Amino acid sequence: MRVLVVEDQTMLADLVATGLRRESMAVDVAYDGTTAQYRLGLHDYDVVVLDRDLPGVHGDDICAELIGSGSRTKVLMLTAAGSLDDRVDGLELGADDYLTKPFEPKELVLRIQSILKRARPAPAVTPQRRVVKFGPFLFELDRRRLFRGEEPFYLTEAETDLLAQLAARAGEALSRDELTTAPESGESTAGRQVDVLVTRLRRKIEDDPRFPRHLQTVRGRGYMLQPD
Repeated sequence: MRVLVVEDQTMLADLVATGLRRESMAVDVAYDGTTAQYRLGLHDYDVVVLDRDLPGVHGDDICAELIGSGSRTKVLMLTAAGSLDDRVDGLELGADDYLTKPFEPKELVLRIQSILKRARPAPAVTPQRRVVKFGPFLFELDRRRLFRGEEPFYLTEAETDLLAQLAARAGEALSRDELTTAPESGESTAGRQVDVLVTRLRRKIEDDPRFPRHLQTVRGRGYMLQPD
């Protein structure tokens, strides 16, 4: 059994990992959400023991992304908050179980063993991984994730919205009007704010933003993401 422990309190994370290894489990540890995302992209885990309040990427976002991808990995959420609302929030995200800190190590082991006995139904259709590659970057359209080589490359939500729209129609010029809606981030991109977002994105993905190779301006038409 392979388990990923995601907890920003390093002493607690190491203590949990040691206890699980004593139960003959293979355990990896991540002390922040960014590292957790990276490890989840590399390995298939049977269970993720996931703290909610994480630096980098929030535990709720990791849980929602994992469940939304159709992964068969089980999620046991940890939190310092013990109210009914907190428990409901975690389970509504798709977590398989919920444990409030502090907890007894034996209880954690029993919870992990219990959720592994429950079968999570497989998605009706396994989505095909749709990607757009440009230069050293690869953008996953369905999961809205950007990688530089093997490493996750993080953007703001508004920048991700813009890149997702351009990547979905890569090689095609989109006008400012077509790029004014940013449904995921909620950040308005009306009018000239599109230009500001393009400039921000270019600074991150171009070697020299003065001479863009990937995020190009098409005179009289708008902007275009040029794939490889």
